[in-house]
Amino acid sequence: MTPSPRRVALLTLGCARNEVDSEELAARLDAGGWQVSTDAAGADVVVVNTCGFVEKAKQDSIETLLAAADTGAKVVAAGCMAERYGRELAESLPEAQAVLGFDDYTDIAARLDGVLAGEKFDAHTPRDRRELLPLTPVHRQAAKVVVPGHATVDEHTPAHLRPVLRRRLDTGPVASLKLASGCDRRCSFCAIPAFRGAFVSRDPQELLAEAEWLAKTGVRELVLVSENSTSYGKDLGDPRALEKLLPQLAAVDGIVRVRASYLQPAETRPGLVEVIATTPGVAAYYDLSFQHSSEPVLRRMRRFGSTEKFLELLASARTLAPEAGARSNFIVGFPGETRQDVEELVRFLTEARLDAIGVFDYSDEDGTEAVGLPGKVREDTIKRRYARISDLADELCAQRAEDRLGSLVEVMIDTVDAGEIEGRAEHQAPEVDGSTTLVAGAGAEAVDLAALHPGDLVRARVTATEGVDLIAVPIAMISAAPTARTPSPAPTAAP
Repeated sequence: MTPSPRRVALLTLGCARNEVDSEELAARLDAGGWQVSTDAAGADVVVVNTCGFVEKAKQDSIETLLAAADTGAKVVAAGCMAERYGRELAESLPEAQAVLGFDDYTDIAARLDGVLAGEKFDAHTPRDRRELLPLTPVHRQAAKVVVPGHATVDEHTPAHLRPVLRRRLDTGPVASLKLASGCDRRCSFCAIPAFRGAFVSRDPQELLAEAEWLAKTGVRELVLVSENSTSYGKDLGDPRALEKLLPQLAAVDGIVRVRASYLQPAETRPGLVEVIATTPGVAAYYDLSFQHSSEPVLRRMRRFGSTEKFLELLASARTLAPEAGARSNFIVGFPGETRQDVEELVRFLTEARLDAIGVFDYSDEDGTEAVGLPGKVREDTIKRRYARISDLADELCAQRAEDRLGSLVEVMIDTVDAGEIEGRAEHQAPEVDGSTTLVAGAGAEAVDLAALHPGDLVRARVTATEGVDLIAVPIAMISAAPTARTPSPAPTAAP
């Protein structure tokens, strides 16, 4: 008799980097004989790729793990929270049959085989993963360290000829491409480097091969992700590697838009600003991690910059591409933040004309320098400042959207559902920014909505706004998506 298939559901929380990691796990599990889906119903094992960044994300991860246990499936915690807390998480969450760290990823199929068979696994004791790689960046490429999203099937084969160890978990026209992992910065509020490790880039030829693979699965837009994209190439001996890679990715057959994300302002060189602003097929979009604009606060955060320097950076981009999009995140209530610091942040936000603004209220994070900093801001004060800056951000972003009324935008169509067509203009990244809804227009220039499909890139005129979201009439097809998609290929064997 044919044995029953082993079914695993992969549930991914957190950022786009985690999504790429899940697709590597999916490929490994597929090669190990598991049927992989993203639906927990009917699964034998549910793997939750957790997020361990901030308290709310950790709580969401716990709730997802508990909900998975309620399905009757065996539950496995993986991802950042599992790596960060290891044994502590396992002891506090008996509902999970296993807590797996990054070092378990290479043998994930065997681990799940054991879970299904009732084996018990001792969770790891967390360690600072920065210590696993050489201190000098250029020596890191030769190190044998498990880095999620960086696995290769055959390291002895040239990068552009290797099978891609990735299986897509959706069929949408947009996919993330991981440039690098880890971070060498020492921001006093951030714990990510300790559990993600030191910065390490992926080989550019490997990235181009994966981009071609993604295009064959129907991907039309690539979103480049990492903890710090502006550091890409420093461990390859080429700090201008991203400037060279962007035009190459944009030239991949089938890819019509490439979007860079996670840019550090202090490392965003003029050459990179110019490439993003002027290269055909690269979105004129700047996802800049400002975090604050008051110099005293930034210094305590162990970051660089100021209101004036950040405004100059934005101005340099808009000189080259007047309609360029820009977004950033900000922390309010950081230790030592004064009313004057808040007013400086208000001044920056008012003058910056950002398209999207994320606001976070400060909270202590385990293992970070900021936990021990003096001058802690009272909780009620943090809440009050958070509400003020959040309201201001909503108002300013809505105004910025209104500035685009009457302008032409290039929209990537993401979904067509019951006659409603939704996509994103160049200044709108997936998930984190606003969106553009396409509606019928009058006149000979209007495009028939019934002829549009996900993956189409159209030119549209903005006719209205709803907060940060745009409403636009498509007037021309720029690039139509292929009518048939190639099924997502999978490697024949996992390393």
